[in-house]
Amino acid sequence: MDNQTIYALSTVYGKSGVAIIRVSGSMATKVVTSMTNLQISELKPRYAHFVKLRAIPSGELLDKCLLLYFHAPQSFTGEDVIELQVHGSRAVISATMESLSQIKDFRLAEPGEFSKRAFYNGKMDLTQAEGLADLIDAETVEQQKYAVRQMDGALKNMYESWREQLLNMLAHLEAYIDFPEEDIPQDVVLNMKNTVFKLCEEIKKHLTDDNIGERLREGFRITIIGAPNAGKSSLLNQIAKREAVIVSDIAGTTRDAVDIHLDLGGYPVVFTDTAGLRETAEEIEKKGIALAYNRAKEADLVIYLFDASINAAQDIEKYKKDFAGKLLVVANKRDKLSPEDIMSLQKSGCLVISAKQNFGTDELLKAIKEKIGERFTSGSSPVVSRRRYRDALNKTLEFLSAFSFDKEIELTAEDIRLAVREIGKITGRVEVDEVLDKIFGSFCIGK
Repeated sequence: MDNQTIYALSTVYGKSGVAIIRVSGSMATKVVTSMTNLQISELKPRYAHFVKLRAIPSGELLDKCLLLYFHAPQSFTGEDVIELQVHGSRAVISATMESLSQIKDFRLAEPGEFSKRAFYNGKMDLTQAEGLADLIDAETVEQQKYAVRQMDGALKNMYESWREQLLNMLAHLEAYIDFPEEDIPQDVVLNMKNTVFKLCEEIKKHLTDDNIGERLREGFRITIIGAPNAGKSSLLNQIAKREAVIVSDIAGTTRDAVDIHLDLGGYPVVFTDTAGLRETAEEIEKKGIALAYNRAKEADLVIYLFDASINAAQDIEKYKKDFAGKLLVVANKRDKLSPEDIMSLQKSGCLVISAKQNFGTDELLKAIKEKIGERFTSGSSPVVSRRRYRDALNKTLEFLSAFSFDKEIELTAEDIRLAVREIGKITGRVEVDEVLDKIFGSFCIGK
């Protein structure tokens, strides 16, 4: 991290009532002396100053704005921060940014650099920083709830607790390495073994979470399968409340898998419409059918939709086997069925709907939400929200599983040291420069 002062627009560029431009670094207060009528002696931390903002080098009036000063280390980045709240026109924003570029030792911030400096200055760990990124990207209530929990330190506290336990063990082991003439007391050995065993169990339980965290971030995947003309595209259009996919009486119209992203009761959901499942000699359609089956294999929930007006569910036992625990059978075209037929289908466990007339889709959505709620909830214990956390924890388990007093004490200590390092990679408590740019590079400019 260099010592230059950085600046960036923190709100969306374009026409708005207010735009916020942030400046962070040891020379941040240069903005006051270079661009306003305010004196440094008049600058009060956490106080909104109404100032005239002037261009550099002409001194021309750019805007009348609010200026806020956050004194280090009591700021987001841990450095001196100046925040300019200007009127949100493109002209004002551009002129202000151009003037800031004229101040010596000022430069435009890189993506995520404000948060990166907050991390380096101990204002947050990596899990909290990534929770902040998730909060910015959150589109549903459940995503927002979980991101706030992570930003508030739910994962950090758990991982740091594990790391501290291992560090205590490592300290004892290194002490015995320094004094090899001393035998390790049997009760100490037993306590260490118990600690490793308990940690392994806790980590395994944490990892056995059905990828809840990733799903909350990326979306719960639901694939609709069925024979051609079963009404899959019509159903998806009703769920999306728009013409999201083409509907046609011609069999085989849908060739590719079509994804529709929706907010379903606060959960992010990705519905996928697929090619109709049938025997065909047409090569392109065969590829579409193979893709449909693969998408269903990867999905969290599979809706098997069939036209109940012309035939019963086909290959249902095969689908129950292939998609065990995640299959929802839905009979379509209720409007063409007799009351007796409807009752018989419901008794067999089918949901009965009419996608074309939008009858029964509310009940279907309710059933889907219930199934999601059974597995995915922000009210549960902290869950793994990123692949890199999962990878590091799996490696931690490998090192802890290798831990044993049946080998040289130096090797025993090394297993614990490597486990500590893997957990440290998650929170940023080790040398992890190689992952920092990747993490913070995904942030927006000005954050």
